[in-house]
Amino acid sequence: MSNSGKLNSSSSELDLDRPNLEDYLPSGTSIQQEPHGKLRLRDLLDISPTLTEAAGAIIDDSFTRCFKSNPPEPWNWNVYLFPLWCFGVVVRYFILFPARVLVLTIGWIIFLSSFIPVHFLLKGHDKLRKNLERLLVELICSFFVASWTGVVKYHGPRPSMRPKQVFVANHTSMIDFIILEQMTAFAVIMQKHPGWVGLLQSTILESVGCIWFNRSEAKDREIVAKKLREHVLGADNNPLLIFPEGTCVNNHYTVMFKKGAFELGCSVCPVAIKYNKIFVDAFWNSKKQSFTMHLLQLMTSWAVVCDVWYLEPQNIRPGETPIEFAERVREIISVRAGLKMVPWDGYLKYSRPSPKHRERKQQCFAESMLRRLEEK
Repeated sequence: MSNSGKLNSSSSELDLDRPNLEDYLPSGTSIQQEPHGKLRLRDLLDISPTLTEAAGAIIDDSFTRCFKSNPPEPWNWNVYLFPLWCFGVVVRYFILFPARVLVLTIGWIIFLSSFIPVHFLLKGHDKLRKNLERLLVELICSFFVASWTGVVKYHGPRPSMRPKQVFVANHTSMIDFIILEQMTAFAVIMQKHPGWVGLLQSTILESVGCIWFNRSEAKDREIVAKKLREHVLGADNNPLLIFPEGTCVNNHYTVMFKKGAFELGCSVCPVAIKYNKIFVDAFWNSKKQSFTMHLLQLMTSWAVVCDVWYLEPQNIRPGETPIEFAERVREIISVRAGLKMVPWDGYLKYSRPSPKHRERKQQCFAESMLRRLEEK
């Protein structure tokens, strides 16, 4: 009995130290019996709308999915398929890859042996030099596509050189530019890259009027905007190509289009690009993979299969803002390519959300708390 009494005493002492949950989270009849006007802790901590929004963002994280490369489904899972897969690896890496390297090498030899004399010896004949350089850039891009065994199907009329027009396309990889460039020598707006890609940008691609920028340089935006307006007014300039998403997306989604291309006061020609992932995923995740490794991945695949649609030119409607115009063009491209539209800014891939956005969320939560206090 003494032991039992001691145990009961200990249990009572422990219960005194435990918080009474009913005081914080009452249920059933205890809720109905609360005196009117009494403020309880559970009312202050009732953040279910905020928690619901946070949980929804975690569960349905459409932003991260935009930049995620989905691994292919394994198919070499049994005894008779595995030897076929091994045979395919041998063919791709030891037969196709060396042949493709040879094709690309021959292409560079032909290109450089022609481009250098044209660029330096025809400086007094600008029109002829530009036409030849345009053809040579298209040629080297065709060799690049051939080095992936590119199977590209173009739909719609080929772009022409006209003033006051700009082409906009969804963006999956830097090879988007190469695929479009082999058909028409565009002047593209592109992020400045380091290494051998940057060398090509500052030498060869300068000849077709390409414009480069750095995301980290705020002053570059004003300079680029000025160059864009000047370029679209030139009748002899190459067609202007812009990727308004500003970053590579995995070809399942489209993120918000930047409005710069839609406030130039000219016609906007949408271009939809859709890759078939039957042989390789053409998405380039620049944070995880260099462009050189990306090209090696393409050159060791069976083929790159792609469809390109040149769609009907669009003009801004009366009363329509540039942002609304950009969203309308994005919808046209998304529907044609079978992509899902998501309301995200692609630049969030490179930077954290603005402090103003966090402060706005905090203010909304504080206002909700104040309303609850006033109701009590």
